[in-house]
Amino acid sequence: MACALWTCLVLALLPSLAASGFPRSPFRLLGKRSLPEGVVDGIEIYSTTISCKVTSRFAHNVVTTRAVNRADKAKEVSFDVELPKTAFITNFTLTIDGVTYPGNVKEKEVAKKQYEKAVSQGKTAGLVKASGRKLEKFTVSVNVAAGSKVTFELTYEELLKRHKGKYEMFLKIQPKQLVKHFEIDAHIFEPQGISTLDATASFITNDLLGSALTKSFSGKKGHVSFKPSLDQQRSCPTCTDSLLNGDFTITYDVNRESPANVQVVNGYFVHFFAPQGLPVVPKNVVFVIDVSGSMSGRKLAQTKDALFKILEDMKEEDFLNFILFSGDVTTWKDHLIQATPENLKEARTFVENIRDQGMTNINDGLLRGISMLTRAREEHLVPERSTSILIMLTDGDANVGERRPEKIQENVRNAIGGQFPLYNLGFGKNLNYNFLESMALENSGLARRIYEDSDAHLQLQGFYEEVANPLLTGVEVEYPENAILDLTQNSYQHFYDGSEIVVAGRLLDENMNSFKADVKGHGAINDLTFTEEVDVKEMEEALKERDYIFGDYIERLWAYLTIEQLLEKSKKAHGDEKQNLTAQALELSLKYHFVTPLTSMVVTKPEDNEDQTAIADKPEEGAEATSVTSSQAYLTSYQPPQKTYHYVDGDPHFIIQVPEKGDAICFNIDEDPGTVLRLIHDPVTGLTVNGQIIGDKGSSTDSKTRKTYFGKLGITNAQMDFRMEVTTEKITLWNGEAASIFSWLDTIVVTQDGLSVSINNKKNMVVSFGDGVTFVVVLHQVWKKHPVHQDFLGFYMVDSHRMSAQTHGLLGQFFHPFDFEVSDIRPGSDPTKPDATMLVKDHRLTVTRGSQKDYRKDARVGTKVMCWFVHNNGEGLIDGVHTDYIVSSLF
Repeated sequence: MACALWTCLVLALLPSLAASGFPRSPFRLLGKRSLPEGVVDGIEIYSTTISCKVTSRFAHNVVTTRAVNRADKAKEVSFDVELPKTAFITNFTLTIDGVTYPGNVKEKEVAKKQYEKAVSQGKTAGLVKASGRKLEKFTVSVNVAAGSKVTFELTYEELLKRHKGKYEMFLKIQPKQLVKHFEIDAHIFEPQGISTLDATASFITNDLLGSALTKSFSGKKGHVSFKPSLDQQRSCPTCTDSLLNGDFTITYDVNRESPANVQVVNGYFVHFFAPQGLPVVPKNVVFVIDVSGSMSGRKLAQTKDALFKILEDMKEEDFLNFILFSGDVTTWKDHLIQATPENLKEARTFVENIRDQGMTNINDGLLRGISMLTRAREEHLVPERSTSILIMLTDGDANVGERRPEKIQENVRNAIGGQFPLYNLGFGKNLNYNFLESMALENSGLARRIYEDSDAHLQLQGFYEEVANPLLTGVEVEYPENAILDLTQNSYQHFYDGSEIVVAGRLLDENMNSFKADVKGHGAINDLTFTEEVDVKEMEEALKERDYIFGDYIERLWAYLTIEQLLEKSKKAHGDEKQNLTAQALELSLKYHFVTPLTSMVVTKPEDNEDQTAIADKPEEGAEATSVTSSQAYLTSYQPPQKTYHYVDGDPHFIIQVPEKGDAICFNIDEDPGTVLRLIHDPVTGLTVNGQIIGDKGSSTDSKTRKTYFGKLGITNAQMDFRMEVTTEKITLWNGEAASIFSWLDTIVVTQDGLSVSINNKKNMVVSFGDGVTFVVVLHQVWKKHPVHQDFLGFYMVDSHRMSAQTHGLLGQFFHPFDFEVSDIRPGSDPTKPDATMLVKDHRLTVTRGSQKDYRKDARVGTKVMCWFVHNNGEGLIDGVHTDYIVSSLF
């Protein structure tokens, strides 16, 4: 990268119904040497604070970290925050030596063009996209000059959703070093009054936590402070490393003397509704379970464990059935069965005997379940005052029967006809989550990803518990006609115990004195209407708690909720409707300065009269290709390991090191510019590397005099759905269809599970796939106006011990042990280069002693490597002939 003080980031924050809370503790250092009292490698992080104000469930969070470089030279530091998926970033600023550079929210395409322009000019570094279950990671690096101070400040907002009877603020703490002033400070203001407030930490005992933690609540106000001293942060009394490594969670709930609460500020209102004490509405549940071959083993065992627990929690007035789909569809019973003890015992036996088999027929499985629920209602097989729910679990895409996602959606939508909700659970990542989500949303349900982990059965149980106790069906929230504008969603198929319905809107007349709000729904026994009389002036007066309320918080809450719902609606819309919904969401995102999937935040810092640009971006949950569990970007340098290596560099010279012999073999491949050669192909690990040949400018067609090199490399990993194209101008990474583009002027590391890519400014790039597969691409640059030569690439395989025995290719075939003998060394046509006879792979070859260069450490000078040169395109050394390795394209 051209500049020293800025790197570019792209932040991935995905919407999720389950997540809410604080960010991860935000500082991570790249230095390795630890010094006392929070100074590491010359950098002192003297303050990290997380300040949170929650007003009526709407959280405004500011994460601030301050550092000073006490070394006598520039040092690299990294600001690292984990955020809730449901959050919208509203600002990020960088302050260096008292000068602050703020962020501006722009339409995503506008920001993208600005970013791409900066990349093309070598003025930016690193794209960072990340996701996990509840949190998203934000990382940015900066090089701090000697004696300089730097402050990072990130602000985000979100509406905390009630989940199983409480609001949860979740914080992942992992500072990785002692911080002189470390503090979490949360102030909560709830007009209904706070009923419970608690804070817990997974990384510290209650005794130690108690001395660093204070928590209190009284009436409408609550406060939590976690402020450990340096000694309390130490992992042991004499240690200089931190024990702060784990989860910090704040939970609370509010008083519910009335089932509803309406608040009005500056012409905007929010209406919270969560009745208690109602009898549970009986439910009719059909579980549609994928039992295809891909569900075998752990996934199916965890699914069965979850179903056993769900059966334990079934109430006798409930009705249920199981539908299993693979290539065919089978059912437990022909119709819904009441959850009597006898029937539940039989159901457990059925679940115990579930086996995996065959393909994936999602369409027929769902249609069978819909038909069963519809028929049960039509034939009065279930109670009149009951509600129906369809829950599907799958781990893949349809591959038999109707396979087209859009057709399956149409079939399901027409069959359900708005009668009941569909909940789709996607097990793992090898599925079309966008399809599952869109289909669920257009049928009044939701989609949830189940992560492949040891607690997958608990995730399944947890989801079921959320929908296990419906208290109302057909809920409608009503306001006086011609009095309310811009209302958020006010119609819900179900209200579940432990949750909360939130509706927001704008008053047509800001001078209105009062209005009435009605909530109507069908209960287990009768129909209910809850009425709230709202005195606007009295309410505004009561909310004048300026120490807690941040300005127009209800207006921002309304905007947040409106954007969230518009984006949700757009996922199931088509054509003009989709375009209109997207345009509305974009307009509000820009107006209220929210980073949403439609906008990006651009931070531009002038330096040496050149703009350095950073972008914070927010993709969607379904974009699996860019969703990884850990990402980071920071400056680094590559030190070549002293291991066996094979490489191709120069004209193009292939060098094969044979460590058992303490010697090397080399050969050339002479082909026309534009030819693509297969260098490595491993069908087991899925790794393939191809290279495209280029020639000198106006190069000769005479194969004896022309010079050729590698100008492009194509690297793929089929198992990771990953591709990389490396040219002499740029590096492009694809995860699925999503592309990230980097310049050779960048200095950055991008990592995700199982992959690390390190670009070292105009020198080389190091790529590692896990532990045991590492290669280096070297950039050779020449004077741009050189009349003959042009830039080219070298490729070095420095670690291949994890490659399989089936690996092949011009380089790959030599990853396996092989032997050769050299004899009869004699003078050659060039007195400085003797000839010899080589016995290799049952061939007797005439070879010539020579030298090539290893450019891994220095792309300009290189290190001399002696080798035996095999003539005629490696004939007799390589398997087959060199034309066997020509392929049609880089990928």
